Amino acid sequence: MTVRRGVPPGSESRVAALYWEAFGRKLGPALDPPDKARAFLAAHLRHDRGVVALVGGEVAGVAGYRLGGHGLTGGGAGDVLSSYGILRGLPRLALLALMERRPAAGELVMDGIAVAPEHRGRGIGARLLREIAGVAADHSCRRVRLDVIDTNPRARALYERHGFTAVRTEKTPYLRDLMGFGAVTTMHRPVAPADSPHHPEAR
Repeated sequence: MTVRRGVPPGSESRVAALYWEAFGRKLGPALDPPDKARAFLAAHLRHDRGVVALVGGEVAGVAGYRLGGHGLTGGGAGDVLSSYGILRGLPRLALLALMERRPAAGELVMDGIAVAPEHRGRGIGARLLREIAGVAADHSCRRVRLDVIDTNPRARALYERHGFTAVRTEKTPYLRDLMGFGAVTTMHRPVAPADSPHHPEAR
């Protein structure tokens, strides 16, 4: 297994499929039907806002991040309206706006992590998290931020094992029926210069 920064050209559909498998329940109301959603995600990926794990040359896991106004899953309002039309696109934009997370100064926002089912339990998630911390360190960020929903305790446990601590939980009962979760917890992980693989003290 190798971990690298950037989504390799030609793997957009694979990354979109992994992302949808992990977050389709959450993104579904905004981007359904699934085939169209995966195509939209693949068409609007920001290759330079992802970290991937490769096994046998295929993407086995991906972690996206938001920095400098851009995240892994791109596509602006015009793209959504072009793909879904005005009448169907406007309510989708409203739902996507609910999920928008903007980094504060000195902060990198992690934009989701997804590992293929057949590769889980091999430490890929941990490797991706370490590389995300390295990206944050190389951009002089002081912390990594992420949000985890209440229906994903395994992800929260992974984050806690790798230095993330919960800082606040927002109850979202109005989203339970629509998107399948009723609370979102924000977690932070401090970033040190040694997190960068280019630092003399890097592990």
